[in-house]
Formats: sequence, structure tokens, C-alpha cells
Amino acid sequence: MFTYYPRYLVIKILKIYQKTLSRDHGLFKFLYPYGHCRFTPTCSDYAIQSIFKYGILKGGIKATWRVLRCNPWNNGGYDPLK
Repeated sequence: MFTYYPRYLVIKILKIYQKTLSRDHGLFKFLYPYGHCRFTPTCSDYAIQSIFKYGILKGGIKATWRVLRCNPWNNGGYDPLK
């Protein structure tokens, strides 16, 4: 049980971020009615899925790579976790 505790702690922190600061999920959602993220699912949802599936280290690397790809030169689109 304690081996999965850090994973769930990081996921909980990401969910708190989504509820408070996220432009797609949080308090500022009304400013962006069509969403703000280039990708579907959003980067924070992708991070939660990847950390849950692969763990903190590998999932964190995948989530970081996803955030780095979120730039004006990338078209975005549907990019599910593999």
C-alpha cells in the first residue's frame, strides 16, 4: 500500500491544480468557453493518466514531454496515452 502512496499524492496535487488554477477545469474556465489546451485530453488529465499507469518517474517524464510539445508550432489535437 505504501508503495503507491507517492503516486496518489502527486495525482491529488494535480487534481487540486485542476480545480483551482487550470484554465480548462478551474476557476477561470468561464474565460475560455471553448477550452484553452491544444490537446485532447488536456495536459493535466494526460499527466494524471500517465502517472497512474506508469508511476511517478516514467509518467512524469511522459507528462513533461507532453507539456514541452504544447507550443505555438504544434497543431495539437487528439493525443491519448499509449
